[in-house]
Amino acid sequence: MHQSVDAGRKPLLDVQGVSVRFGGVKALDSVSLGVSAGEICGLIGPNGAGKTTLFNCITRFYAIESGSIRLSGERIDALPVQRVISSGIARTFQNLGIYPRLTVLENVLLGARHLHGGSMLGSLFRPRLTSTREREARQWCGSILRDLQLESVADHQADALPYGTLKRVEIARAIAARPSLLLLDEPAGGLTHGEVSEFGDLVRRVRDQYGVTVLLVEHHMGLVMSLCSRLVVLHLGRNLAEGTPADIRANPEVVSAYLGRA
Repeated sequence: MHQSVDAGRKPLLDVQGVSVRFGGVKALDSVSLGVSAGEICGLIGPNGAGKTTLFNCITRFYAIESGSIRLSGERIDALPVQRVISSGIARTFQNLGIYPRLTVLENVLLGARHLHGGSMLGSLFRPRLTSTREREARQWCGSILRDLQLESVADHQADALPYGTLKRVEIARAIAARPSLLLLDEPAGGLTHGEVSEFGDLVRRVRDQYGVTVLLVEHHMGLVMSLCSRLVVLHLGRNLAEGTPADIRANPEVVSAYLGRA
């Protein structure tokens, strides 16, 4: 069932035979997928297919029952949750994880805290080093805000900004962690038609400019088909199909289970 992402080339993200059970329910049943470096890959399927569950396994929110998850060849499925980000993974959520009372810059700085943050004792005994780290973090996050056209709202409190802008802020915060893999969970949810198109352009720009690999869960088929080079389809916690958008659009099993008739 599972196809190689690129013959002879090891994937950046390699999920093999992952199963997860909640009580008597098997939420994932031997799910496999691979994502190559630099790829924008879509993970699609009906509600309840197991897409977000798989994201939660990759980021260690859920423990897997069997199988393996590797990033750049290293197993990450037993890492402590706090080490997942430092391993090179950043994620956005279906519901915005923005702190409304913080400014845009402060929210984005939170994404870089594992890169530049020091301990409390360190700040007491090495204040110059702490000051240097803070300055570096502000410069890094400020450059991201410029790239994503958010510099003008850097000092604005997040709860005063429109939803579409906050979606970009969430992407900026994820990039601040300097990930190699970016997981986007329904990033187009709540966006207008025009904002969805702009968001697709933003994801491509982020991939190209920051060298990240993108795996996204999304129900907006127009965005998925235009943005992703390859799609993996889950159904009832299992792999159903994999291929290019054209392959998936023409796959009768996918049409029956998810896409519906034209």
